[in-house]
Amino acid sequence: MKPSTRSNISPFIVMEVMAAAAAREVAGGDVLHLEVGQPSTGAPRGVIEAAQRALREDRIGYTLALGLPELRQRIARHYLEQYRQMVNPECIVITTGSSAGFLLSFLALFDPGGRVAIASPGYPAYRNILQVLNIEPVLVPCTADNGFQPTPEQLVLAARDAPLDGLLVASPANPTGSMIDEAQFRALAGHCRARNMALISDEIYHGVTYGKAAHTALEFDGNAVIINSFSKYFSMTGWRLGWMIVPEAMLRAVERISQNLFISPPTLSQYAALAAFDCHDELKRNVAVYAANRELLLRELPKAGISRFAPADGAFYLYTDVSHLTQDSEEFCRRMLAETGVAATPGVDFDPAKGHQFVRFSFAGSTEVMAKAAARLKDWLT
Repeated sequence: MKPSTRSNISPFIVMEVMAAAAAREVAGGDVLHLEVGQPSTGAPRGVIEAAQRALREDRIGYTLALGLPELRQRIARHYLEQYRQMVNPECIVITTGSSAGFLLSFLALFDPGGRVAIASPGYPAYRNILQVLNIEPVLVPCTADNGFQPTPEQLVLAARDAPLDGLLVASPANPTGSMIDEAQFRALAGHCRARNMALISDEIYHGVTYGKAAHTALEFDGNAVIINSFSKYFSMTGWRLGWMIVPEAMLRAVERISQNLFISPPTLSQYAALAAFDCHDELKRNVAVYAANRELLLRELPKAGISRFAPADGAFYLYTDVSHLTQDSEEFCRRMLAETGVAATPGVDFDPAKGHQFVRFSFAGSTEVMAKAAARLKDWLT
């Protein structure tokens, strides 16, 4: 048996770091987990109760391919309450995690050979899924100078060789935590509209912000494709549930593909998620912990000689420049885990060009873990 050429993509390195951390734990070593972007909290109490009720009362069969109508209606209500945006529930698609949302949007919007611009550093699965589908990810180099977000001027340069078919943005972004402000979003949306480029907005970290609110792309372009998830703010990673908002003209294409790839999203998770929007008090307490963790690391990591950070205005990551300590972030993270028990993700997972100089720390865990990790890194590096 010979693997397909399309399967020849980069691994998702954070998963390999998790495996190395698990092996250390099996061998009796302790691990402080700052590698994975997963809330340390479980699903809210109301979500658990809704799931238990569904198990007792429902047969948990297939739902419609686009998801439970009542959940789609509840998400539409969320957009009115949170963003003052009127969304047709019929244009909301429930997905098997945001990962299925990316796959569905790429398949429905782009043909093989298409070109889609994405920020670098950025979430590695963007470029890997595009490559599996024979769509070209066009990496736009983003630095502190442009707030780690793409600009219209960069998109013009990226289209010199061939036109771009789409732009995928993330705000807040993984791994940098950077956000797109109103003026930037308006400019990017206008650029895409003028050139007939699809605009896809990854909004899975909405709700996890510090000092500023996140904008949805719908505020600037009613034809933008929105991808969101119950994994991050709602603390439901393993429930594998997300959603898309798509233009009406795209809905039938997404439905056909979804029917054939997934049949329907997880039914139990959908019933549980109906309660998630009534759990904001509990969820905001989780975000308060992330905020405390962020402040702790911003204060303590400089004492270990790690002091150059991306903005971290949202999400729960610090993307740190460690070029003064190493030019090989993978080896640096291997040594860090072996010698301190602190697990973190090398920047090469997010940026093939300059990621060897960066490390991402996740502060989604407990404040106690963050404090221990910062102390160990200080002892290790000073």
